[in-house]
Amino acid sequence: MATTKKKPAPLKIIPLGGLDGIGKNMTVFECGEDMVLVDAGLMFPDDTQPGIDLVLPDYTYVLEHEDKLRGIVVTHGHEDHTGSLPYLLQDLNNKVPIFSSKLTLGFIEGKLAEFRIRAPKFREVNGGTHVNLGSIQLDFFAMTHSIPGALGVFIRTPQGTVMHTGDFKLDQTPIDGVTPDYAAISRFAKQGIDLLMSDSTNATRPGFTKSEAEVGPSLLAAIKNAPGRVFVASFSSHIHRLQQICDAARTCGRKIVVTGRSMLTNTRVARELGYLDIPEEDIIDAYEINNIPEDQIVVMCTGSQGEPLSALSRMANGEHKTLSMHEGDTVIISATPIPGNEKGVQQVVNSLAKIGCNVYDKNRTLVHVSGHGSQEELKLMLAMTKPSYFMPVHGEAVHLRAHAELARKVGIPSDHIFILDNGDSLEMRNGVVKRGASVESGVVYVDGLRIGDTDPIVLRDRQKLANDGMVTAVAIVSLKRKKIDAIEFSGRGVSFTIDDQFSADASASIMKVIEKGTFNYTSSGTDALRKAVRDSLSNFIWNRMHTRPMIIPVVMEV
Repeated sequence: MATTKKKPAPLKIIPLGGLDGIGKNMTVFECGEDMVLVDAGLMFPDDTQPGIDLVLPDYTYVLEHEDKLRGIVVTHGHEDHTGSLPYLLQDLNNKVPIFSSKLTLGFIEGKLAEFRIRAPKFREVNGGTHVNLGSIQLDFFAMTHSIPGALGVFIRTPQGTVMHTGDFKLDQTPIDGVTPDYAAISRFAKQGIDLLMSDSTNATRPGFTKSEAEVGPSLLAAIKNAPGRVFVASFSSHIHRLQQICDAARTCGRKIVVTGRSMLTNTRVARELGYLDIPEEDIIDAYEINNIPEDQIVVMCTGSQGEPLSALSRMANGEHKTLSMHEGDTVIISATPIPGNEKGVQQVVNSLAKIGCNVYDKNRTLVHVSGHGSQEELKLMLAMTKPSYFMPVHGEAVHLRAHAELARKVGIPSDHIFILDNGDSLEMRNGVVKRGASVESGVVYVDGLRIGDTDPIVLRDRQKLANDGMVTAVAIVSLKRKKIDAIEFSGRGVSFTIDDQFSADASASIMKVIEKGTFNYTSSGTDALRKAVRDSLSNFIWNRMHTRPMIIPVVMEV
Protein backbone atom coordinates (compact mmCIF):
# COMPACT_ATOMS: atom_id res chain seq x y z
CA MET A 1 0.00 0.00 0.00
CA ALA A 2 1.48 3.35 -1.09
CA THR A 3 2.02 5.91 1.68
CA THR A 4 1.36 9.58 0.99
CA LYS A 5 4.38 11.76 1.66
CA LYS A 6 3.72 14.39 4.32
CA LYS A 7 3.96 17.93 3.03
CA PRO A 8 6.77 19.91 4.73
CA ALA A 9 5.48 22.47 7.22
CA PRO A 10 5.35 26.05 5.92
CA LEU A 11 7.05 29.02 7.54
CA LYS A 12 4.37 30.91 9.44
CA ILE A 13 4.78 34.64 10.11
CA ILE A 14 2.32 35.74 12.81
CA PRO A 15 2.32 39.34 14.08
CA LEU A 16 0.79 39.42 17.57
CA GLY A 17 1.33 43.17 18.00
CA GLY A 18 2.72 46.27 16.33
CA LEU A 19 0.22 46.64 13.49
CA ASP A 20 -2.39 48.77 15.23
CA GLY A 21 -0.19 51.54 16.58
CA ILE A 22 3.35 52.45 17.54
CA GLY A 23 3.93 49.89 20.26
CA LYS A 24 3.66 46.33 21.62
CA ASN A 25 5.69 44.88 18.75
CA MET A 26 5.78 41.07 18.72
CA THR A 27 6.07 38.66 15.78
CA VAL A 28 6.18 34.85 15.72
CA PHE A 29 8.22 32.95 13.11
CA GLU A 30 7.26 29.26 13.17
CA CYS A 31 8.60 26.49 10.93
CA GLY A 32 7.64 22.92 11.77
CA GLU A 33 8.74 22.18 15.33
CA ASP A 34 10.76 25.39 15.74
CA MET A 35 9.57 28.86 16.69
CA VAL A 36 11.37 32.18 17.20
CA LEU A 37 9.83 35.34 18.65
CA VAL A 38 11.06 38.72 17.39
CA ASP A 39 10.52 41.52 19.95
CA ALA A 40 8.24 41.59 22.97
CA GLY A 41 7.05 45.16 23.49
CA LEU A 42 4.33 47.08 25.25
CA MET A 43 2.21 50.17 24.61
CA PHE A 44 1.17 52.91 27.00
CA PRO A 45 -2.58 53.46 27.49
CA ASP A 46 -4.54 56.26 25.87
CA ASP A 47 -7.52 58.33 27.07
CA THR A 48 -9.95 55.52 26.27
CA GLN A 49 -8.28 53.21 28.82
CA PRO A 50 -8.61 55.01 32.19
CA GLY A 51 -6.81 53.34 35.10
CA ILE A 52 -4.80 51.02 32.85
CA ASP A 53 -1.04 51.12 33.47
CA LEU A 54 0.29 49.23 30.45
CA VAL A 55 -1.04 47.46 27.35
CA LEU A 56 0.59 44.18 26.28
CA PRO A 57 0.04 42.06 23.18
CA ASP A 58 -1.94 38.87 23.80
CA TYR A 59 0.80 36.22 23.57
CA THR A 60 -1.47 33.22 24.21
CA TYR A 61 -0.26 31.66 20.96
CA VAL A 62 3.34 31.70 22.22
CA LEU A 63 2.35 30.03 25.51
CA GLU A 64 0.30 27.38 23.68
CA HIS A 65 3.33 26.48 21.54
CA GLU A 66 5.99 27.01 24.19
CA ASP A 67 7.56 23.61 23.47
CA LYS A 68 8.57 24.95 20.04
CA LEU A 69 10.02 28.26 21.25
CA ARG A 70 13.78 28.21 20.61
CA GLY A 71 14.62 31.84 21.34
CA ILE A 72 13.49 35.45 21.64
CA VAL A 73 15.18 38.08 19.47
CA VAL A 74 15.02 41.71 20.61
CA THR A 75 15.99 44.17 17.88
CA HIS A 76 16.74 47.11 20.24
CA GLY A 77 16.18 48.45 23.74
CA HIS A 78 13.05 50.60 23.47
CA GLU A 79 10.03 49.75 25.64
CA ASP A 80 7.81 49.11 22.62
CA HIS A 81 10.13 46.18 21.82
CA THR A 82 11.20 44.98 25.29
CA GLY A 83 8.43 45.98 27.71
CA SER A 84 6.34 42.79 27.75
CA LEU A 85 9.37 40.52 28.28
CA PRO A 86 9.05 40.39 32.10
CA TYR A 87 5.41 39.33 31.85
CA LEU A 88 6.10 36.79 29.09
CA LEU A 89 9.07 35.24 30.92
CA GLN A 90 6.99 34.88 34.10
CA ASP A 91 4.35 32.96 32.10
CA LEU A 92 6.81 30.68 30.31
CA ASN A 93 7.74 27.44 32.08
CA ASN A 94 11.18 27.16 30.52
CA LYS A 95 14.06 29.60 30.40
CA VAL A 96 14.24 30.67 26.76
CA PRO A 97 17.43 32.33 25.47
CA ILE A 98 17.16 36.03 24.66
CA PHE A 99 19.31 37.28 21.78
CA SER A 100 20.24 40.95 21.50
CA SER A 101 23.05 43.50 21.62
CA LYS A 102 25.01 44.30 24.79
CA LEU A 103 23.20 47.58 25.58
CA THR A 104 19.75 46.11 24.94
CA LEU A 105 20.50 43.15 27.23
CA GLY A 106 21.74 45.63 29.85
CA PHE A 107 18.44 47.52 29.74
CA ILE A 108 16.46 44.24 29.81
CA GLU A 109 18.46 42.97 32.79
CA GLY A 110 17.56 46.09 34.78
CA LYS A 111 13.88 45.67 33.90
CA LEU A 112 13.85 41.97 34.83
CA ALA A 113 15.54 42.74 38.15
CA GLU A 114 12.56 44.96 39.06
CA PHE A 115 10.36 41.89 38.58
CA ARG A 116 12.84 39.70 40.51
CA ILE A 117 13.46 37.52 37.47
CA ARG A 118 16.95 36.15 38.07
CA ALA A 119 19.53 34.56 35.77
CA PRO A 120 17.82 34.96 32.39
CA LYS A 121 19.52 33.17 29.51
CA PHE A 122 21.12 36.13 27.73
CA ARG A 123 22.98 35.59 24.46
CA GLU A 124 24.82 38.68 23.25
CA VAL A 125 24.85 39.13 19.47
CA ASN A 126 26.22 41.83 17.19
CA GLY A 127 26.13 42.71 13.51
CA GLY A 128 27.63 39.66 11.78
CA THR A 129 26.56 37.10 14.41
CA HIS A 130 25.03 33.86 13.04
CA VAL A 131 22.72 31.72 15.21
CA ASN A 132 21.06 28.36 14.46
CA LEU A 133 17.78 27.67 16.27
CA GLY A 134 16.63 24.32 14.94
CA SER A 135 15.47 24.75 11.35
CA ILE A 136 15.53 28.55 11.71
CA GLN A 137 18.84 30.33 11.08
CA LEU A 138 19.42 33.94 12.06
CA ASP A 139 21.95 36.46 10.73
CA PHE A 140 22.12 39.77 12.60
CA PHE A 141 23.18 43.04 10.98
CA ALA A 142 23.75 46.54 12.37
CA MET A 143 21.12 49.23 11.83
CA THR A 144 20.98 52.89 12.84
CA HIS A 145 18.21 54.06 15.15
CA SER A 146 17.83 56.49 18.05
CA ILE A 147 19.52 54.01 20.38
CA PRO A 148 22.87 52.17 20.06
CA GLY A 149 22.90 48.45 19.44
CA ALA A 150 19.93 48.41 17.05
CA LEU A 151 19.86 45.26 14.91
CA GLY A 152 18.05 43.87 11.91
CA VAL A 153 17.76 40.12 11.38
CA PHE A 154 17.87 37.95 8.25
CA ILE A 155 15.94 34.71 8.79
CA ARG A 156 16.63 31.55 6.77
CA THR A 157 14.26 28.58 6.88
CA PRO A 158 13.70 25.48 4.70
CA GLN A 159 10.73 27.31 3.11
CA GLY A 160 12.40 30.63 2.33
CA THR A 161 13.97 33.80 3.72
CA VAL A 162 12.71 36.85 5.59
CA MET A 163 14.46 40.13 6.39
CA HIS A 164 13.20 42.06 9.41
CA THR A 165 14.72 45.56 9.47
CA GLY A 166 13.84 46.42 13.07
CA ASP A 167 13.41 50.17 13.65
CA PHE A 168 15.83 52.11 11.46
CA LYS A 169 16.88 55.20 9.60
CA LEU A 170 19.73 55.47 7.09
CA ASP A 171 21.92 57.86 9.08
CA GLN A 172 25.31 58.42 7.45
CA THR A 173 26.74 60.32 10.44
CA PRO A 174 25.54 58.48 13.56
CA ILE A 175 26.95 59.61 16.89
CA ASP A 176 28.67 56.28 17.61
CA GLY A 177 29.92 55.86 14.03
CA VAL A 178 27.95 52.63 13.48
CA THR A 179 26.21 53.07 10.12
CA PRO A 180 23.71 50.59 8.67
CA ASP A 181 25.49 47.49 7.36
CA TYR A 182 24.84 48.10 3.68
CA ALA A 183 27.26 45.31 2.70
CA ALA A 184 25.27 42.73 4.67
CA ILE A 185 21.96 44.01 3.27
CA SER A 186 23.34 43.76 -0.29
CA ARG A 187 24.72 40.28 0.42
CA PHE A 188 21.35 39.06 1.65
CA ALA A 189 19.66 40.67 -1.37
CA LYS A 190 21.98 38.70 -3.71
CA GLN A 191 21.13 35.49 -1.86
CA GLY A 192 17.44 36.35 -2.30
CA ILE A 193 14.97 37.91 0.12
CA ASP A 194 11.55 36.29 -0.23
CA LEU A 195 9.79 38.59 2.28
CA LEU A 196 10.81 42.00 3.61
CA MET A 197 9.29 43.30 6.87
CA SER A 198 10.17 46.97 7.24
CA ASP A 199 9.59 49.82 9.75
CA SER A 200 6.67 52.05 8.68
CA THR A 201 6.67 54.74 11.41
CA ASN A 202 7.55 57.65 9.09
CA ALA A 203 6.02 56.28 5.89
CA THR A 204 3.84 59.39 5.57
CA ARG A 205 6.79 61.79 5.93
CA PRO A 206 8.46 62.84 2.63
CA GLY A 207 12.20 63.11 2.05
CA PHE A 208 14.97 61.91 4.36
CA THR A 209 15.12 62.02 8.15
CA LYS A 210 17.85 64.36 9.36
CA SER A 211 20.94 62.90 10.99
CA GLU A 212 21.18 62.75 14.76
CA ALA A 213 24.45 64.68 14.43
CA GLU A 214 22.49 67.78 13.32
CA VAL A 215 20.90 68.08 16.78
CA GLY A 216 24.25 68.66 18.52
CA PRO A 217 24.91 72.23 17.29
CA SER A 218 21.36 73.34 18.22
CA LEU A 219 21.69 71.87 21.71
CA LEU A 220 25.09 73.53 22.10
CA ALA A 221 23.72 76.94 21.01
CA ALA A 222 20.73 76.71 23.39
CA ILE A 223 22.92 75.71 26.34
CA LYS A 224 25.63 78.26 25.52
CA ASN A 225 23.12 81.15 25.37
CA ALA A 226 21.28 80.17 28.55
CA PRO A 227 21.88 82.70 31.36
CA GLY A 228 21.11 80.25 34.16
CA ARG A 229 20.37 76.58 34.68
CA VAL A 230 19.41 74.34 31.75
CA PHE A 231 16.96 71.43 32.03
CA VAL A 232 16.87 68.98 29.11
CA ALA A 233 13.99 66.48 28.91
CA SER A 234 14.57 63.49 26.66
CA PHE A 235 13.82 59.78 26.37
CA SER A 236 16.07 58.04 28.87
CA SER A 237 16.91 55.33 26.32
CA HIS A 238 18.03 57.84 23.66
CA ILE A 239 21.70 57.38 24.49
CA HIS A 240 22.96 59.21 21.37
CA ARG A 241 20.93 62.28 22.40
CA LEU A 242 22.16 62.07 26.00
CA GLN A 243 25.74 61.92 24.72
CA GLN A 244 25.25 65.10 22.71
CA ILE A 245 23.67 66.85 25.71
CA CYS A 246 26.64 65.86 27.87
CA ASP A 247 29.15 66.94 25.19
CA ALA A 248 27.45 70.34 24.88
CA ALA A 249 27.36 70.75 28.67
CA ARG A 250 31.06 69.98 29.02
CA THR A 251 31.94 72.32 26.13
CA CYS A 252 30.12 75.09 28.03
CA GLY A 253 31.88 74.24 31.29
CA ARG A 254 28.72 72.95 32.96
CA LYS A 255 28.27 70.06 35.39
CA ILE A 256 25.60 67.41 34.68
CA VAL A 257 22.79 66.40 37.03
CA VAL A 258 20.73 63.31 36.23
CA THR A 259 17.18 62.91 37.65
CA GLY A 260 14.21 60.67 36.95
CA ARG A 261 14.21 56.93 37.77
CA SER A 262 14.60 55.59 34.24
CA MET A 263 17.13 58.32 33.36
CA LEU A 264 19.28 57.37 36.37
CA THR A 265 19.05 53.65 35.53
CA ASN A 266 19.72 53.94 31.80
CA THR A 267 22.61 56.40 32.10
CA ARG A 268 24.22 54.11 34.67
CA VAL A 269 23.83 51.02 32.46
CA ALA A 270 25.04 52.88 29.33
CA ARG A 271 28.10 54.25 31.14
CA GLU A 272 28.98 50.86 32.63
CA LEU A 273 28.76 49.20 29.19
CA GLY A 274 30.77 51.93 27.46
CA TYR A 275 27.96 53.45 25.37
CA LEU A 276 27.85 56.80 27.20
CA ASP A 277 31.04 58.77 27.81
CA ILE A 278 30.71 61.13 30.80
CA PRO A 279 33.70 61.58 33.11
CA GLU A 280 32.84 60.99 36.76
CA GLU A 281 33.99 64.48 37.75
CA ASP A 282 31.39 66.08 35.44
CA ILE A 283 28.41 64.40 37.13
CA ILE A 284 27.03 65.80 40.37
CA ASP A 285 24.24 64.65 42.66
CA ALA A 286 20.96 66.58 42.61
CA TYR A 287 21.46 67.38 46.32
CA GLU A 288 24.68 69.28 45.50
CA ILE A 289 23.08 71.62 42.95
CA ASN A 290 22.76 74.57 45.35
CA ASN A 291 26.53 74.69 45.85
CA ILE A 292 27.24 75.44 42.17
CA PRO A 293 26.57 78.65 40.18
CA GLU A 294 23.41 78.38 38.08
CA ASP A 295 25.22 79.06 34.79
CA GLN A 296 27.33 75.93 35.37
CA ILE A 297 24.53 73.35 35.53
CA VAL A 298 22.69 71.13 33.02
CA VAL A 299 19.97 68.81 34.33
CA MET A 300 19.08 65.74 32.22
CA CYS A 301 15.60 64.55 33.14
CA THR A 302 12.62 62.45 32.08
CA GLY A 303 9.29 64.01 31.10
CA SER A 304 9.53 64.77 27.39
CA GLN A 305 6.06 63.24 26.91
CA GLY A 306 4.36 65.30 29.62
CA GLU A 307 4.00 62.30 31.96
CA PRO A 308 2.39 63.58 35.21
CA LEU A 309 4.82 61.71 37.49
CA SER A 310 7.98 62.41 35.49
CA ALA A 311 10.83 64.54 36.84
CA LEU A 312 10.04 67.49 34.50
CA SER A 313 6.35 67.60 35.44
CA ARG A 314 7.11 67.41 39.15
CA MET A 315 9.75 70.15 38.89
CA ALA A 316 7.36 72.35 36.88
CA ASN A 317 4.67 71.87 39.55
CA GLY A 318 7.02 72.36 42.50
CA GLU A 319 6.62 68.75 43.62
CA HIS A 320 10.16 67.41 43.02
CA LYS A 321 11.93 66.39 46.22
CA THR A 322 15.33 67.92 45.33
CA LEU A 323 14.94 70.25 42.33
CA SER A 324 12.68 73.21 41.62
CA MET A 325 12.45 75.68 38.73
CA HIS A 326 12.33 79.46 38.75
CA GLU A 327 12.27 82.40 36.37
CA GLY A 328 15.29 82.52 34.07
CA ASP A 329 15.78 78.75 33.79
CA THR A 330 16.04 77.30 30.26
CA VAL A 331 14.12 74.12 29.43
CA ILE A 332 14.83 72.07 26.29
CA ILE A 333 12.23 69.43 25.34
CA SER A 334 14.32 67.17 23.12
CA ALA A 335 11.62 64.86 21.78
CA THR A 336 8.44 64.78 19.72
CA PRO A 337 5.17 64.00 21.52
CA ILE A 338 3.95 60.50 20.81
CA PRO A 339 0.44 60.71 19.28
CA GLY A 340 -1.96 61.18 22.19
CA ASN A 341 0.58 62.90 24.45
CA GLU A 342 0.33 66.37 22.87
CA LYS A 343 -2.04 67.72 25.55
CA GLY A 344 0.18 66.55 28.40
CA VAL A 345 3.27 68.13 26.83
CA GLN A 346 1.43 71.41 26.23
CA GLN A 347 0.28 71.51 29.85
CA VAL A 348 3.88 71.16 31.04
CA VAL A 349 5.04 73.86 28.58
CA ASN A 350 2.35 76.21 29.91
CA SER A 351 3.37 75.51 33.52
CA LEU A 352 6.98 76.31 32.61
CA ALA A 353 5.92 79.52 30.84
CA LYS A 354 4.01 80.67 33.94
CA ILE A 355 7.15 80.20 36.01
CA GLY A 356 9.09 82.31 33.50
CA CYS A 357 11.24 79.60 31.94
CA ASN A 358 12.65 79.92 28.43
CA VAL A 359 11.38 76.82 26.60
CA TYR A 360 12.93 75.27 23.48
CA ASP A 361 11.21 72.52 21.53
CA LYS A 362 11.47 71.17 17.98
CA ASN A 363 9.14 73.91 16.70
CA ARG A 364 11.59 76.58 17.82
CA THR A 365 14.94 75.00 16.91
CA LEU A 366 16.39 71.64 15.87
CA VAL A 367 16.56 69.97 19.29
CA HIS A 368 15.06 66.70 18.05
CA VAL A 369 15.14 64.46 14.99
CA SER A 370 13.30 61.19 14.48
CA GLY A 371 14.96 57.81 14.79
CA HIS A 372 12.89 56.40 11.92
CA GLY A 373 13.51 56.64 8.19
CA SER A 374 11.26 58.81 6.03
CA GLN A 375 9.87 57.94 2.60
CA GLU A 376 13.10 58.15 0.60
CA GLU A 377 14.94 55.91 3.08
CA LEU A 378 12.10 53.39 3.02
CA LYS A 379 12.22 53.36 -0.77
CA LEU A 380 16.00 52.88 -0.64
CA MET A 381 15.58 49.89 1.66
CA LEU A 382 13.05 48.37 -0.73
CA ALA A 383 15.36 49.04 -3.68
CA MET A 384 18.42 47.57 -1.93
CA THR A 385 16.70 44.40 -0.73
CA LYS A 386 14.64 43.67 -3.88
CA PRO A 387 12.18 41.40 -2.00
CA SER A 388 9.72 39.13 -3.77
CA TYR A 389 7.06 39.95 -1.19
CA PHE A 390 6.61 42.84 1.23
CA MET A 391 4.87 43.31 4.57
CA PRO A 392 4.96 46.75 6.23
CA VAL A 393 5.24 46.59 10.04
CA HIS A 394 5.54 48.92 13.05
CA GLY A 395 2.84 51.53 12.57
CA GLU A 396 -0.78 52.53 12.58
CA ALA A 397 -3.05 51.69 9.65
CA VAL A 398 -2.21 54.95 7.86
CA HIS A 399 1.53 54.22 8.07
CA LEU A 400 1.21 50.63 6.85
CA ARG A 401 -0.85 51.70 3.84
CA ALA A 402 1.50 54.57 3.00
CA HIS A 403 4.45 52.15 3.13
CA ALA A 404 2.58 49.70 0.89
CA GLU A 405 2.09 52.52 -1.64
CA LEU A 406 5.85 53.24 -1.57
CA ALA A 407 6.48 49.55 -2.30
CA ARG A 408 4.14 49.71 -5.30
CA LYS A 409 6.04 52.76 -6.58
CA VAL A 410 9.36 50.91 -6.53
CA GLY A 411 7.88 48.04 -8.53
CA ILE A 412 6.55 45.42 -6.11
CA PRO A 413 3.27 44.02 -7.47
CA SER A 414 0.17 44.80 -5.43
CA ASP A 415 -0.65 41.12 -4.96
CA HIS A 416 2.81 40.62 -3.40
CA ILE A 417 2.18 43.24 -0.68
CA PHE A 418 0.44 42.15 2.52
CA ILE A 419 -1.12 44.59 4.99
CA LEU A 420 -1.98 42.51 8.04
CA ASP A 421 -3.74 43.05 11.34
CA ASN A 422 -2.50 41.62 14.62
CA GLY A 423 -3.36 37.91 14.70
CA ASP A 424 -3.39 37.51 10.91
CA SER A 425 -0.69 35.30 9.43
CA LEU A 426 1.34 34.64 6.33
CA GLU A 427 2.53 31.23 5.17
CA MET A 428 5.61 30.69 3.02
CA ARG A 429 6.30 27.54 0.99
CA ASN A 430 9.31 27.39 -1.29
CA GLY A 431 9.56 31.17 -1.28
CA VAL A 432 5.90 31.71 -2.19
CA VAL A 433 3.93 33.74 0.35
CA LYS A 434 0.17 33.51 0.92
CA ARG A 435 -2.21 34.50 3.68
CA GLY A 436 -2.70 31.89 6.39
CA ALA A 437 -5.19 31.24 9.15
CA SER A 438 -5.65 33.81 11.91
CA VAL A 439 -4.71 33.07 15.52
CA GLU A 440 -5.98 34.37 18.85
CA SER A 441 -4.77 37.93 19.37
CA GLY A 442 -5.70 41.15 21.06
CA VAL A 443 -4.42 43.06 24.07
CA VAL A 444 -3.78 42.29 27.71
CA TYR A 445 -4.14 45.12 30.22
CA VAL A 446 -1.89 45.64 33.22
CA ASP A 447 -4.09 47.27 35.84
CA GLY A 448 -2.18 47.68 39.11
CA LEU A 449 -1.12 44.18 40.13
CA ARG A 450 -3.72 42.56 37.91
CA ILE A 451 -2.69 41.30 34.49
CA GLY A 452 -5.33 40.00 32.13
CA ASP A 453 -8.36 40.79 30.06
CA THR A 454 -9.90 43.79 31.76
CA ASP A 455 -13.58 43.62 30.81
CA PRO A 456 -14.48 46.31 28.23
CA ILE A 457 -17.50 47.08 30.46
CA VAL A 458 -15.08 48.07 33.24
CA LEU A 459 -13.34 50.56 30.93
CA ARG A 460 -16.70 51.86 29.72
CA ASP A 461 -17.85 52.35 33.33
CA ARG A 462 -14.63 54.23 34.16
CA GLN A 463 -15.14 56.55 31.22
CA LYS A 464 -18.76 57.12 32.26
CA LEU A 465 -17.68 57.90 35.82
CA ALA A 466 -15.04 60.31 34.55
CA ASN A 467 -17.48 62.06 32.22
CA ASP A 468 -20.74 62.21 34.17
CA GLY A 469 -20.14 61.02 37.74
CA MET A 470 -22.34 58.70 39.79
CA VAL A 471 -25.68 58.85 41.61
CA THR A 472 -26.71 56.30 44.23
CA ALA A 473 -30.41 55.73 44.91
CA VAL A 474 -31.27 53.75 48.07
CA ALA A 475 -34.89 52.56 47.96
CA ILE A 476 -36.27 51.47 51.33
CA VAL A 477 -38.88 48.79 50.66
CA SER A 478 -41.49 47.50 53.12
CA LEU A 479 -42.02 43.83 52.34
CA LYS A 480 -45.08 43.75 54.60
CA ARG A 481 -46.88 46.67 52.92
CA LYS A 482 -45.40 45.81 49.50
CA LYS A 483 -44.36 49.35 48.70
CA ILE A 484 -41.37 51.70 48.65
CA ASP A 485 -41.42 53.83 51.79
CA ALA A 486 -38.64 56.28 50.81
CA ILE A 487 -35.75 56.87 48.40
CA GLU A 488 -32.51 58.54 49.42
CA PHE A 489 -30.03 59.97 46.88
CA SER A 490 -26.32 60.80 46.95
CA GLY A 491 -23.97 61.78 44.16
CA ARG A 492 -20.23 61.97 43.40
CA GLY A 493 -18.75 63.91 40.50
CA VAL A 494 -22.11 65.11 39.16
CA SER A 495 -22.60 68.58 37.75
CA PHE A 496 -25.88 69.27 39.58
CA THR A 497 -26.85 69.64 43.25
CA ILE A 498 -28.70 66.82 44.96
CA ASP A 499 -30.86 68.88 47.30
CA ASP A 500 -34.33 68.44 48.82
CA GLN A 501 -36.03 69.65 45.63
CA PHE A 502 -34.09 67.18 43.45
CA SER A 503 -34.83 64.33 45.90
CA ALA A 504 -38.54 65.12 45.97
CA ASP A 505 -38.88 65.38 42.18
CA ALA A 506 -36.74 62.30 41.49
CA SER A 507 -38.63 60.24 44.10
CA ALA A 508 -41.97 61.28 42.57
CA SER A 509 -40.75 60.32 39.09
CA ILE A 510 -39.54 56.91 40.26
CA MET A 511 -42.70 56.20 42.28
CA LYS A 512 -44.86 57.01 39.25
CA VAL A 513 -43.02 54.33 37.24
CA ILE A 514 -43.15 51.82 40.11
CA GLU A 515 -46.90 52.30 40.60
CA LYS A 516 -47.57 51.51 36.93
CA GLY A 517 -45.66 48.22 37.12
CA THR A 518 -46.20 44.96 38.93
CA PHE A 519 -43.35 43.83 41.16
CA ASN A 520 -42.69 40.82 43.33
CA TYR A 521 -42.00 42.31 46.81
CA THR A 522 -40.00 39.38 48.13
CA SER A 523 -36.35 38.96 49.00
CA SER A 524 -35.77 37.19 45.70
CA GLY A 525 -37.73 39.67 43.61
CA THR A 526 -35.78 42.87 44.13
CA ASP A 527 -33.81 42.67 40.84
CA ALA A 528 -36.75 44.02 38.83
CA LEU A 529 -37.23 46.81 41.39
CA ARG A 530 -33.55 47.77 41.15
CA LYS A 531 -33.74 47.91 37.36
CA ALA A 532 -36.91 50.04 37.47
CA VAL A 533 -35.30 52.48 39.93
CA ARG A 534 -32.15 52.73 37.79
CA ASP A 535 -33.94 53.23 34.48
CA SER A 536 -36.47 55.75 35.77
CA LEU A 537 -33.85 57.80 37.64
CA SER A 538 -31.58 57.80 34.58
CA ASN A 539 -34.44 59.07 32.39
CA PHE A 540 -35.40 61.70 34.98
CA ILE A 541 -31.83 63.08 35.16
CA TRP A 542 -31.49 63.04 31.38
CA ASN A 543 -34.74 64.94 30.82
CA ARG A 544 -33.83 67.54 33.43
CA MET A 545 -30.01 67.86 33.12
CA HIS A 546 -29.09 66.25 29.77
CA THR A 547 -26.39 64.20 31.42
CA ARG A 548 -26.17 60.46 32.08
CA PRO A 549 -24.27 59.67 35.29
CA MET A 550 -23.80 56.08 36.36
CA ILE A 551 -26.81 55.03 38.47
CA ILE A 552 -26.28 52.61 41.36
CA PRO A 553 -29.66 51.42 42.70
CA VAL A 554 -29.79 49.81 46.13
CA VAL A 555 -32.92 48.14 47.53
CA MET A 556 -33.08 47.86 51.33
CA GLU A 557 -35.77 45.62 52.73
CA VAL A 558 -37.48 46.43 56.05
